[in-house]
Amino acid sequence: MLSRVLSGDYPRSPILTAALLVILFALALAPFLFPGAQPLNVAAKICVFVLLVASYDLLLGYTGIVSFAHTMFFGIGGYGAAIVLSRLGPSWSALALGIIAAIVVAGTLALLIGLFSLRVRAIFFAMITLAVATAFLVLASQLSGFTGGEDGLNYSVPEILRPSFRLFDAPLFGTVVNGRIITYYIVFFAALAGFLLLLRVVNSPFGSVLQAIRENEFRAEALGYPVVVYRSIASVVSAVMAALAGFLLALWLRYTGPDTTLSFAIMIDVLLMVVIGGMGTLYGAVIGATLMTVAESYLQTILGSLGKLGAGAGIPFVSTLLSADRWLLWLGILFILSVYFFPTGIVGKLRTHWLNRKNKALQKRSGSASNK
Repeated sequence: MLSRVLSGDYPRSPILTAALLVILFALALAPFLFPGAQPLNVAAKICVFVLLVASYDLLLGYTGIVSFAHTMFFGIGGYGAAIVLSRLGPSWSALALGIIAAIVVAGTLALLIGLFSLRVRAIFFAMITLAVATAFLVLASQLSGFTGGEDGLNYSVPEILRPSFRLFDAPLFGTVVNGRIITYYIVFFAALAGFLLLLRVVNSPFGSVLQAIRENEFRAEALGYPVVVYRSIASVVSAVMAALAGFLLALWLRYTGPDTTLSFAIMIDVLLMVVIGGMGTLYGAVIGATLMTVAESYLQTILGSLGKLGAGAGIPFVSTLLSADRWLLWLGILFILSVYFFPTGIVGKLRTHWLNRKNKALQKRSGSASNK
């Protein structure tokens, strides 16, 4: 059963397995383990970014496609929910229409970009996607009557998803199960299902062809695989999953604007998460998204607490570095250190470490057996 769920792709490292299980159970029980609005918001963002980063890793890590348009599909999902809910009202039929429209638009646009652009060299394709994403951001910012412009769109969600709704009269394990928690579990289970689907895709024969194309596209073409078709299909699957992630974020925030889904800063964050976690692993999306989201959410608070405790007091340079305003500097330092010590990503490093240990153990056993 576990093999079917994980598609035969196990973590292949006890440390990685433990870390993934801790993250899974922490996210699954977040409303009960971490009471408060901020921890729940961080947990929801981790779920969304795990799916978004995993969908991008399908392109970058498994297919070798460098795209800067991924946040465009993320934004299509967000605006799909926002536009429909703001115009048709907070209903389940509006939500269904929004997600269907977002998936269709994102998939069609990804297919068109792929068919017309994937024949060119990688750097030119990256530039084309950057130009398309920038144009989409400008349109979303300028079409105020349709997208809300720079101010974005606020909207209501169905009543069962509102904080005022109560599923039970009495608290469950000391926590009031309201509409906000119901929304969180919709985000959690949808992101988990999307991640498992991507895991299935990369471990299928289709995924094997994608990896073959990544390693040597000319050999794959010579073997009879239409490279452009496979890359285009991978782009469509990736775009659809990114749109789903954007839709889930819009459902959680009840607000969608250019800065929440279309900003190039989000694209940079996604790239960092892929690199930190490990390209071509998917499990790296879980590790990278969790570490980056937690760091971005709490690093400034931690530095502020250190300042209140008087850390570095009397030492001008140190006290300046430990200022809460320097949290981006420390985030950059953490990223540099992670790349230096984990050049293949955290997942790649853990898997290599465990494989080396197993090989050494096997060599010792074979050596002792030969001596006997």
